[in-house]
Formats: sequence, structure tokens, C-alpha cells
Amino acid sequence: MRRLPWALLLPLQLVLLVVTRAPEAPVSAPRSLVWGPGLQAGVVLPVRYFYLQAVSSEGQNLTRSPPGQTLFKVVVKSLSPKELVRIHVPKPLDRNDGTFLIRYRMYETVIEGLKIDILYGDEHVAQSPYILKGPVYHEYCDCPEENPQTWQKTLSCPTEEPQIAKDFASFPSINLQQMLTEVPKRFGDERGAIVHYTILKNHIYRRSLGKYTDFKMFSDEILLSLARKVLLPDLEFYINLGDWPLEHRKVNETPGPLPIISWCGSLDSRDVILPTYDVTHSTLEAMRGVTNDLLSIQGNTGPSWINKTEKAFFRGRDSREERLQLVQLSKENPQLLDAGITGYFFFQEKEKELGKAKLIGFFDFFQYKYQVNVDGTVAAYRYPYLMLGDSLVLKQDSPYYEHFYMALMPWKHYVPIKRNLGDLLEKIKWAKENDEEAKRIAKEGQLTARDLLQPHRLYCYYYGVLQKYAERQSSKPEIREGMELVPQPDDNTSFCQCHRKRPSREEL
Repeated sequence: MRRLPWALLLPLQLVLLVVTRAPEAPVSAPRSLVWGPGLQAGVVLPVRYFYLQAVSSEGQNLTRSPPGQTLFKVVVKSLSPKELVRIHVPKPLDRNDGTFLIRYRMYETVIEGLKIDILYGDEHVAQSPYILKGPVYHEYCDCPEENPQTWQKTLSCPTEEPQIAKDFASFPSINLQQMLTEVPKRFGDERGAIVHYTILKNHIYRRSLGKYTDFKMFSDEILLSLARKVLLPDLEFYINLGDWPLEHRKVNETPGPLPIISWCGSLDSRDVILPTYDVTHSTLEAMRGVTNDLLSIQGNTGPSWINKTEKAFFRGRDSREERLQLVQLSKENPQLLDAGITGYFFFQEKEKELGKAKLIGFFDFFQYKYQVNVDGTVAAYRYPYLMLGDSLVLKQDSPYYEHFYMALMPWKHYVPIKRNLGDLLEKIKWAKENDEEAKRIAKEGQLTARDLLQPHRLYCYYYGVLQKYAERQSSKPEIREGMELVPQPDDNTSFCQCHRKRPSREEL
């Protein structure tokens, strides 16, 4: 059996019980596989995570959750009995395909290290026990790795991100003086949603341009989190906190486009794209009040494929006219489609005609076999979560995109539908008549999303954008008039002693 990557080491405290069901072929604890970034002490994330693949005694990977009551146990404790640390460990998530996702959030730093026992009955699973030699830092420990290449290697960051390469192809050089002159005038007016950042000596400074900059809490949060983990390059840039991408100049125009950084891109804009504030925030706040995040969704995908309701499903606000059309189609074809608007803002006059649907928990979406993804004001930010479920996604053709769309292909990872939804019913019928093919596309999409949307990959992506930007600056970034320091959050309740070599001010 080929070993999966990341098979290294991991922590946790508490005894965890994973309820699985005994398979037709019994689970072999030593043959089962354990891997993931949470098995490495050097991978510091808000929530650490790793995976477990149940393998039979014949060496076959189990592909479904087997019946019966069996117990996986995970025990995590400090290597030193003198170190007592707080670690929150929810129940492992059963992904319903023979694999399990185990998560934990550390609230203190461990100096000596951690020991993780993973047991199936009384037997150790895979290479258990796993030893994480300390120090193991928690999320709020301000202890950046001084060598970015070492940090990227530890996280197994991709050597190239196609979307980053494409975004910066328009900007072989970045003229900061031009940015300083033009951005406030073009985009920072009364209705602006722009934040001007400077990162200098791994400190974050900013000033807001315009009235609608409350979402800076999200960009602040991820930049501070990155700065605690790795030494960031010095750079000066503008983030657009609004929905729509801003820069529509063509490369051959004079003056040319400016590298505005946005959450969402479009076919007719030149903005540089970051992962959306939604997936960013859910990654940072996972297991701290956020219920929908890129990990939790994987263990809450509803019934198995064969037991899902054979209809397409949609719930959402009235942020695009096609969503209203979707509800009308649902009224006319209830046997194929269950669609409803949960809140009216843009088309309030339509509420009486179309009705208002009750809110439904996102995990309950996956009671249905097919999910309809229709744009909101821009790309629908629920799309990554839909892809991580095990329903077939019917995706509306769209000029808008998020950072990971380039890796997805129609008919391989999702089923495309026309912008005007003219072929939606036809595509639902096709899925019902071609159940095995629909299931295969759903699974391929899910597996690809699991890889692309791992939380550590988001950190890699953010750093990649900042790195590429910094390389192209034609002058040195400065702390401008009106900028304020964005301080690291206080974490006086947690122990954090940084053991990395701190660069001197001269090195910085």
C-alpha cells in the first residue's frame, strides 16, 4: 500500500471516539493510513488537521463508512507531564468514504512537544504513536519563520499557482508612485471600499479610503495571522473590500491598469485575486463559533448518494435576477427543482409573487442530490462549500471567478448551465438519467476541492500573492501619512515563548 504524503507527526488532548461501522472486511489498524499537515509541528494553523484512511486486512482502502460500532480513539498529551495545555478537539469527521478528518485547535504553545496515540480498539493505527517534537506553537504565538522558503517547504506550498501567474502577467513592474497618485482619485471617493496597506519589518500599517471599509477586519486578520507565522516581504498595496473587481483598463491602454487586490475577479477586469473574505474568515475562526468552514463541511454532507432526494436545490437572497427565475422554474417544475429566496433586498416587489422561503441550515442542503450555484452580486461565495459536499453542482456560466476556479473543468468537476438558466431543467433531467456519471462528476469535484481548499493552501496562496507583488515594486514601500499600526491581538492568557532566531533590525 503506497503511503500518502504528510505521514509525519501530530498533537491533541482528550480521548476521542469515532463511531464507525464494522466493514465487510475488518479494519486493519496497522495497514490504515494517517497523513496531513497537522502531523507536523512546524505547520502552524488556526485549526490543525490530519486525515485517516481505514484500510481492510486485505490491504484495500475502505470506500464507505462501514456498519456496526467500532471505536477509533485519539489520545493527545504533552510529552512533558509538567506542561498542561488547552487543546480543543471535536469528534473526528466521518467523510462517508472510508476516510476521517481529525481537527484540533491549540490555545497554548508546547515547548517539549506532543504525543498522539491513534488507536483502533487496542491496536495502534498506522505509525502511531506520533511524536511532535517541540516547540509546537499555537495560532496567536507571534513567532514568524525568518526563512520564507523554509516555511513554504514545511507547508508543502505549490511551486506555482496558475491564477497568481495569470494575474501578475499584466504587471511586470509596479509603479508605487502611480498607485499613490491614481488609486485615491479613481477608487477612494466617498463610496469607496479601499484600504491602503504597507507591510514593513513584518508590521502591518493601513489607512482607509472611502466610507465602506468595515470589511478591513478580514484583511487585517489574515495579514496579522501570516505575519505571526512567516517573515513577510516589505510591500505597499491597495485592497478592494467591495464586491466588484475595479480595474477595467486593458494592458495596452495608456495609462495602463493598476494591480488592485480583490476578493473576486472577472473576465473584463485586471484585479489581482485573493481567496474570498468568506473562506478566509471561516479558516481563521474555525471551531470558534463559525459553523460553516472548509473542514467542518466535509463531515456534514448528508445521506449517501443513493439516499439523497433526487432534485436540484437552491436557497439564497435575491441578489441576482436569475435567482428569481430559478424560483419561478421551481414553482413550475417542483418534481425537478426546489428553489427559494430567503431574503428580499433588490427585488422587494417580487416577494408577494414568489414567496419567502424559510432559512435552512447549510448542511441540510446536502439532503439533495444536485446543487444549483447561481451568482449573487458577483461569484456566489458558497461555491467552495458546495464543491466540498458530495452533491453534483450545477454551476451557472459566469464572468466572475474566485482564486481556485482555474483548476476546475466543466463536465469533470461540475455540470455547466447557461447564464440565463435556459438549459437548467435539461441538465437536471440528464443527471437523473445518467446517475453513475453524475455521481462520478460530483466525486471528482469533491476530491479536487478537498485538495485545493485545504486551509494551509490558503496561507500558501496569500503569501504567493504578496511575494509576487513585492518582487515587482519599483520603489521602496513607506508608512504614509494617515496610516496606523494594526497591532497583533493580545493573548495574555496563553503561554507563548518564541524559540526561533529573531532577525536583528539590521537584517530586517
